[in-house]
Amino acid sequence: MKRIIPLFLAFTALFLSGCFESRVEKVEYTINEPVTLSVTEFRNSVKVNTTPRTIEERGKLCLYNGYLYISEPEVGIHIIDNRNPANPQSVGFIELMGNADVSIRNDRLYADSYIDLVWFDLTNPAKPQLINRLEGVFPFALPPTENDYGCNYNACHTAFAENQVVVGWKPKKRVEWVERYNGEDMMMPEASQSGDFLSNSSGGMSTGVVGSMSRFGLYDSYLYVVMNSQMTIFNLAGDEPVKVRESFYVNQDVETIFPYKDYLFLGTPTGMAIYSVANPEEPGYISTVWHIFGCDPVVVENDLAYVTIHSDNWCGQNVNQLLIIDVSDVYSPNHLVTYSMKKPKGLGIDNGTLFVCDDGLQVFKVGDPQQLMANRLVHYSGMEGYDCIPYNNVLMMIADDGLYQYDYTDLSRISKLSHLKIGK
Repeated sequence: MKRIIPLFLAFTALFLSGCFESRVEKVEYTINEPVTLSVTEFRNSVKVNTTPRTIEERGKLCLYNGYLYISEPEVGIHIIDNRNPANPQSVGFIELMGNADVSIRNDRLYADSYIDLVWFDLTNPAKPQLINRLEGVFPFALPPTENDYGCNYNACHTAFAENQVVVGWKPKKRVEWVERYNGEDMMMPEASQSGDFLSNSSGGMSTGVVGSMSRFGLYDSYLYVVMNSQMTIFNLAGDEPVKVRESFYVNQDVETIFPYKDYLFLGTPTGMAIYSVANPEEPGYISTVWHIFGCDPVVVENDLAYVTIHSDNWCGQNVNQLLIIDVSDVYSPNHLVTYSMKKPKGLGIDNGTLFVCDDGLQVFKVGDPQQLMANRLVHYSGMEGYDCIPYNNVLMMIADDGLYQYDYTDLSRISKLSHLKIGK
């Protein structure tokens, strides 16, 4: 040992001096700093207005008993009297900070509000009444960013510890001195650090109908919420929702959820994952159909899954496709065919009629998956469709410039009913 130690130290000194040259460099970058509110101010901000507000940005849809509830991201929920789809009327607005998704069951509207789940009484669907909230059930929910900069997650940790809620971001320029050895950083600026945070769904209806972009899914008396890589489950059978277990990992960056039979179909950037809800409180993973990286909502009918993959700032490669997958055997799904599209987003299916928000709106009669494109019924262009709900022979589509509605009672003469504009 007496001979080995000096030799080792001598070798180490030589290695460090000869192979690693250090230098200090000035690094300038921009980082998103969190904008916060106290939890008290945040939770006291909910307000139901009977005076409608102009929809400034398109969001997700939920239909219930003739009324549409349109979430405007981060702002709240617009209430639209849609009992006459040819003449929809905006009748109210729910101020709800941090809202993205809505689901309705038995006259109860459930919505996310950053870290909380909030619910309202819809006995009068035009005038929801705030009932209560479950606090902190989405503890790491964060608002989306509007740029490509990193985020100061350390400051978010501090905000949570001090009973603050992150409600936005403010870009801030920073300067740091970084020590490098042969070009490798030995100290990384905070913008590159990661954190475990969630990003950010005839007679009376008992449950609302949501579009394919929803992160809320209903099965029996359970509400399933997917955010980023986590699933949270609530039992809605009682007077108040109950979180049945801790949130758990399901897949990386889950974007959408679609219940079908006794299964949940999850849209992720890398594939469509299938979970069984035979035991509703313990969803079991079954299988995944992998695909090229991209954002991908999914709908299912008659054991055929339809998946759109679109490119976007956050979605990966410049690939735009429609996939059709046979899921009659959920343990071994069979990818049947892929079609190229321009930039598809949401989609809907109703009794053999497929609606795809691509280059406006395209409508197909499904049958032989290999012949889908030959069975296109109509193509309305000139708008950027985002998501849609087909129900009772009316197609409701939210686009960047408004809510479009179409009558498809007669598939040979699909006609536009109305357009409720977004913006002033």
